[in-house]
Amino acid sequence: MLTQAPPVPIATAPAQEALREIPMAESDSDNDGIPDSRDNCPGKAGSAENNGCPEVAAAAPSFNYRSILFEFNSAVLKTSSYSILDGIAKEMKKYPDMKFKLNGHSSAEGTYARNMTLSIDRATAVKSYLVSAGINGRNLEAKGFGEAMPLNTNNTEVARQQNRRVEIKKD
Repeated sequence: MLTQAPPVPIATAPAQEALREIPMAESDSDNDGIPDSRDNCPGKAGSAENNGCPEVAAAAPSFNYRSILFEFNSAVLKTSSYSILDGIAKEMKKYPDMKFKLNGHSSAEGTYARNMTLSIDRATAVKSYLVSAGINGRNLEAKGFGEAMPLNTNNTEVARQQNRRVEIKKD
C-alpha cells in the first residue's frame, strides 16, 4: 500500500507579508537621487542640501556705484568718500578679474587745461585709494574728461558740485 507523504504546508501568508515589507523604489523624475516625495523641485535636478532644487547663483551686482565727489579745484578725497570707497572695494574683491574705469570730471570753472589735469588727478586719487584697499591696479583704468561730460549744468553751485566727480564703471 502506498502511503502518500503528508502535504507540505505552503507558507503563502508569510511570503505575502515579506513582499509587502520590501520597499518599492520611489520615483525620482529628475534622476538627482532624491525621491520625488522629498524633492522640492521634482522636475529639476538638484542637491540634497538644497532639498532637491538646483543651486541658484547669486545675481551679479549692477556695479552702478555712486559718484565720488570733490571740492572745487581739488583732487583730495573727502573723508566722507572713504566709507563709500571701502564698500566699493569690498564688492570689487569678489570679482578679482573684473576691470573698471575710473572716469574723472570737473566743473566748467577754470581753464580747459586745468580742468583736464584736475579730472585726471581725481581719477588717480580714487585709483590710489582702491589699490591701497587691496584692488589690483591693473584692473583700474583712470581717465580724465575735464569739463567735457557734465552731469548737470554749470549754472549753479549745486550743479557744479555734481560735476566735480569720479564715476566708477564696469569696463
